[in-house]
Amino acid sequence: MNTISSMMGEQRVLPIIQANNEDEGLNIARAIHAAGINAVEVVLRSERAAQVITAIKQNVPEMIVSAGTVVDEASYVKAVNAGADFIITPGFSPALLDILSGSEIPTLPGVASVAEIIVAREHGYRELKFFPAGIAGGPAFLKAVQSLFQDTRFCPTGGVSGDNYEDYLALNNVFAVGGTWVVKPQWVKDGQWDEITQACKAAK
Repeated sequence: MNTISSMMGEQRVLPIIQANNEDEGLNIARAIHAAGINAVEVVLRSERAAQVITAIKQNVPEMIVSAGTVVDEASYVKAVNAGADFIITPGFSPALLDILSGSEIPTLPGVASVAEIIVAREHGYRELKFFPAGIAGGPAFLKAVQSLFQDTRFCPTGGVSGDNYEDYLALNNVFAVGGTWVVKPQWVKDGQWDEITQACKAAK
């Protein structure tokens, strides 16, 4: 199975898209793609989020589209049916891990503690989402666990911003960061798509 990092290639910032409908999601995706970024996370936090994933896959086929906020079987099925290339969870339960372990789609499980890292590793995961990074210890936490889990790499999200994302990327056990700072809600509301493109270019 492909790893998330191999799917992302040299891309180290994963923009997070939260869209209310397909048109909005497509405009955001096209603005991100115009910056030379090919992988995004669409969070399943709106009624049309699954349709947004499908719309991006159909209309911007060169983009890799992940489904975020997968928390149970219902959201997992929704992500799979939408055509997501990989799945991201904010955390996990034994039941969710059972579902994910049978999946053919690569998954980035969310962790926020040493205990959760150990459980995820027991299920074979060596690439993990660190969430919510800002209040779970930030770069200092990831630096502290680096020697404990030398074969495990992270994608921090939650509290990652234009002011601190480079602190995360400077760590050897971080392969990428996820964030919304490159897709500010006000830009989306005002249709300022070029602002998104420029922010993504600056963060590359």
